Amino acid sequence: MIKDNTPVNASAAGTWRLGDLSVNRMGLGAMRLTGSAAFDHSAPSDRSTSIRVLRRAIELGVNHIDTAAFYFSRLRSANELINTALSPYPEDLVIVTKVGPGRDPSGQWYSATPEQLRGQVEENLRQLGRDHLDVVNLRRMSQPSIAEHFGALAELRDAGLIRHLGVSNVTADQLAQAQAIAPVVCVQNQFNLDVQAHSEVLRRCGEQGIAFVPYFAIAGEGREKGAAAREREGERVLAVAKAHGASAAQVRLAWTLQQGPHVLAIPGTGNPEHLEANIAAGALRLTDDDMVLLNSRLVGGS
Repeated sequence: MIKDNTPVNASAAGTWRLGDLSVNRMGLGAMRLTGSAAFDHSAPSDRSTSIRVLRRAIELGVNHIDTAAFYFSRLRSANELINTALSPYPEDLVIVTKVGPGRDPSGQWYSATPEQLRGQVEENLRQLGRDHLDVVNLRRMSQPSIAEHFGALAELRDAGLIRHLGVSNVTADQLAQAQAIAPVVCVQNQFNLDVQAHSEVLRRCGEQGIAFVPYFAIAGEGREKGAAAREREGERVLAVAKAHGASAAQVRLAWTLQQGPHVLAIPGTGNPEHLEANIAAGALRLTDDDMVLLNSRLVGGS
């Protein structure tokens, strides 16, 4: 149960380490700061509101923000908003970014070659106003092997531009490819109540003490367009939410965190009220019966 008088703080979800960096397991995804949906699927956000969300997140104990240089809409850049709102940065703030995909100024997507990754890293450095990046995830697009790309990032880590490396959208075999080159501190894959294709990666990360950071934990099959893109919320989720006096989104976040102590949450929002509700979900503890009920929807339930 989420009690109304419980102080909202990201530390309620517990902590995990990204290499030598300790973060609260409830973080913030920056993708939705640029508009009501990601990229150009919506109208640009109100700049002052997005800045207020970022500053409020820090006040509520968030010390892990996930972003990317390709998170921008027609008028807003997530990295620029983060820099404006939070620089000079708190000492304990860990900013995680990702490279591999890219968007040109017109918004057209491209997949970076290994040689282009340095330019993407330097773009993040410029936008965030930093001399190094805490964690950089290599997001796989379609290539079966990530060794050459990950090797290029390992060289940038050795050069001091990156502190730690992670991977995103990978299989268990691709994770192993990366680990043969350099340590991996986190894996960022899609994983939620609706989509669980990466259960094996989740398990391996737990066995090896690697952070597993699911994206679209709330949006589910709605992906970049958000939770509103789902046709309806499942009855089992709504039943658990009602029992705890919580929202469906909070139940989804609590379910995510209860997949293991190594699992982090990075819900994205540009709405101050949604931000507080998301962080409050870190204090929600689902019962064993709740988890059985929720997981039963994966075998045909609504």
